[in-house]
Amino acid sequence: MRILVTNDDGIRSPYLAMLAEAAKELGEVTVIAPMEQCSAMSHRISLYRPMEFRVQEDFPVKGVRAYRIDATPADCVRISYHGLFEKGEEPQLVLSGINDGANCGYDILYSATVGAAMEAVLYNVPAICFSQRRGGCDLVMREHLSPILEELAAKKPGRGEAWNVNFPCCAPEEFRGILYDRKPAQTPFFDDIYYRQERTDGGHDILLKAKELTGAEEGSDIQALIDGYISVGIIRNQVM
Repeated sequence: MRILVTNDDGIRSPYLAMLAEAAKELGEVTVIAPMEQCSAMSHRISLYRPMEFRVQEDFPVKGVRAYRIDATPADCVRISYHGLFEKGEEPQLVLSGINDGANCGYDILYSATVGAAMEAVLYNVPAICFSQRRGGCDLVMREHLSPILEELAAKKPGRGEAWNVNFPCCAPEEFRGILYDRKPAQTPFFDDIYYRQERTDGGHDILLKAKELTGAEEGSDIQALIDGYISVGIIRNQVM
């Protein structure tokens, strides 16, 4: 199987390397990732400018071709099906992530991790998004990433659909299992408040304060993470 791995945290994200390492067990892996941080870019693509494209010589996963591009995650996927690969050599599976931060609820709309997967499904290519709730504890993700990847890669979702996997950030003893068929919560994960701050030149800056929710509706992706579960669900591209 030919597998494309991308992300929105950039080519040097250790979580990108973790996903590429796990993907090696399933087939031939190519990494194409943004040069810089691209979070919250959603499905944005680049127009009217060249996109610098280079081999990432020091990519830490052996046996994986890796490239960095001055572009968005959706660009990384889009170029793969519009000329970068020879006809018949395009990726057969797209993996996006692992994002440093959950992609649940309303935040799915802003996520460039999700944007890459939504680009893939336009070409009827299976796609899986991987994200982890922030907090610094990777043990649960490291243990369960490969089994979940292998399981979902064998289950082609419906037309216009992609898998969305979110890992909790908790100690192994607090981990409660895997919940499937999680629905996007009908709320963002963070209660965002924008406020003005006066500048020394007399103008103002607009700043953001964000407070994480402590609960969401039962059956949702956000509540699964809060309760210490891995959340697995389906997200859909509404134009298909």
